[in-house]
Amino acid sequence: MSESLLRVDSIETFYGPIQAIRGISLDVAPGQIVTVLGANGAGKTTVLRTISGVLDPERGRVMFEGKDIARMPPDQVMQLGICHVPEGRETFPFLTVRENLMMGAYTRRDSAGIASDLELCFNYFPRLQERQHQRAGLLSGGEQQMLAISRALMGKPRLLLLDEPSLGLSPLLVQQIFSIIRRINTEQKVAILLVEQNAAIALRTADFGYVLEVGRIVAADDCKTLMARDDIREFYLGQKEAGERGVRRWKKKRMWN
Repeated sequence: MSESLLRVDSIETFYGPIQAIRGISLDVAPGQIVTVLGANGAGKTTVLRTISGVLDPERGRVMFEGKDIARMPPDQVMQLGICHVPEGRETFPFLTVRENLMMGAYTRRDSAGIASDLELCFNYFPRLQERQHQRAGLLSGGEQQMLAISRALMGKPRLLLLDEPSLGLSPLLVQQIFSIIRRINTEQKVAILLVEQNAAIALRTADFGYVLEVGRIVAADDCKTLMARDDIREFYLGQKEAGERGVRRWKKKRMWN
């Protein structure tokens, strides 16, 4: 892989006595979209929380632009240029849309740049401009996801961590959200690390993918190659015609890991 913007090196993270991720390593190059796939409980969200500083790894390193940021407080991680859009959006329900967006820029002092980025968010998501004086708690699920992504953009990220952006959304809204995610990556040159249960749209969107199972990486390749694999098509894309050979290979691998 090309020179890394983010390099995660053999991290192990626990919730109390329970080990959630086991020696995970991954890379994100500048301007790249990387996806992490896996079933519920595989450790995908834990990976993002460890990178953003919400959780501290017991072992391993999180390198951003060559600097080890493991165990750094989340606010300092954000100031380095890593913005995290958590699962469930977590907007401030009693603040207006505009106030939520300004919260994303709270560390910035460049007034002109903040105003320009606010207009950029409204360009990507015109619905937010229409509802900018409405409380965030009154927005629909899709609008709240738009707001969560836009609030992260207000932090001027170089790396965007997206956790389940399709969660609870209609198929039409999912297509719209992912179209904007691709535009943000292309137009703003923002690298993206995407955790997503909708494997089909994640693999179509990303350049490179990792498959996570029970806290371990069990596959890593470019997304076109992953989509062509029988085991991935069977277990993550629901394509039964993938064939018994791929299924047997996947099950055998699980037995020995």
